[in-house]
Formats: sequence, C-alpha cells, structure tokens
Amino acid sequence: MDVKGRPLIPINCLFQGCYNPAYEAEIEKCKDKCWKYNMLSPNDREGRQAILRDLLGHMGEGAEFVPPFWCDYGYRISVGNNFYANHNTVMQDGAGITFGDNVFIAPNCTFSTAEHPTDPEQRKKGLEIAKPIKIGNNVWIGSNATVLAGVTIGDDTVIGAGSVVTRDVPSGVVAVGVPCRVVREITEADKYRYPMFDPDIYGKQ
Repeated sequence: MDVKGRPLIPINCLFQGCYNPAYEAEIEKCKDKCWKYNMLSPNDREGRQAILRDLLGHMGEGAEFVPPFWCDYGYRISVGNNFYANHNTVMQDGAGITFGDNVFIAPNCTFSTAEHPTDPEQRKKGLEIAKPIKIGNNVWIGSNATVLAGVTIGDDTVIGAGSVVTRDVPSGVVAVGVPCRVVREITEADKYRYPMFDPDIYGKQ
C-alpha cells in the first residue's frame, strides 16, 4: 500500500493485475469520477476542473481534457502546464503516465501502460505487466495515435496521426507509422512551413 492506503502496482514485472479485488476497487472509484466528469456540460469548465483536481495525481496550470475522458486510476497521471487532450482520450495508467508542459493530444488517442503475457497460461491467470509512459515538453500527438507501455517521447516531438508508438522516440523529430518511426528532424525551416495570416491578404472574402 502507498501512504494513502492504495495498492501499489509493481513495475516492469509480472503481477496479479486481473481478478484482483484491491485493484478492481480502485478502478471502480476512478470510473465513477470519469463518468461524472463526462456527464457535465462541456462548457462547465469550473465543474470539470474540480473533478480533475480530485482525479489526477498532478495537474498543471491551464490543463484541459475535452470530454469524454477515461482512465483506470487517475492518481497515477501527471500533466504539466498548458496540457490539452481532445475528445476520447483513454489512459490505462497502472504504471503511471507523465506529461510535460505544452503537450497537445488530438482526438481518439490511447496511452496504455499495461501489457499481458504472450504465454497463454500466464495470461489466463490474469497476470500482467505495467510499464510507465513519459511524454516530454512541447509534444504534439496526432489523432488516433496509440502510445504503448514503457515508451518515452522526447521534448518538441510530433507523433503523426494513426501512429502506434512501440518504442522510445527522441526529442525534436517527426515520427509516424505502424510501428512509429522517425521520418525527419524538426528544423528552422518548419517555422516557415505555413504562411502567417495577414488580414490584408487573407481577410478579404
């Protein structure tokens, strides 16, 4: 048990994750909070912020989760300042998920710290493995991306839409695909990739 009397989850080794009443009780509490969060009006920011402060382990200034949002424990999630998760974010946070500052998550993204054994007998018994996920600062994760157990994504990186991230991704790159792979570094030229809005040019309809 931790200092608050909650069951500890072993990291990077097999443990009795399924069919475990202690973990199931914690997950039930979390799902109830998520359900209440998702039932609020999307415009009730004050009400949603109050639930998030109770649900998450750490929440930075300006953090936002657009409902619906689901997680398993909640208190094993830490988000930095100016964090933004769009609709349908799912976090299986048994081993803990940490996000830095200025992280943008597009709709329908999943972060899963849980793995099940390849061996069918171990899997049938409800054994599983939990590996933490760490996302750096200034990261953008595109729509429908999945980040799997044990992955670290470095600062300033972009993960392309639809990617399945199975291994660490370094800082300052664009990575995309299934499995996700680095395709290029982010360079100074990216500052000029799109034209800057000029009302004298683009403001005339």
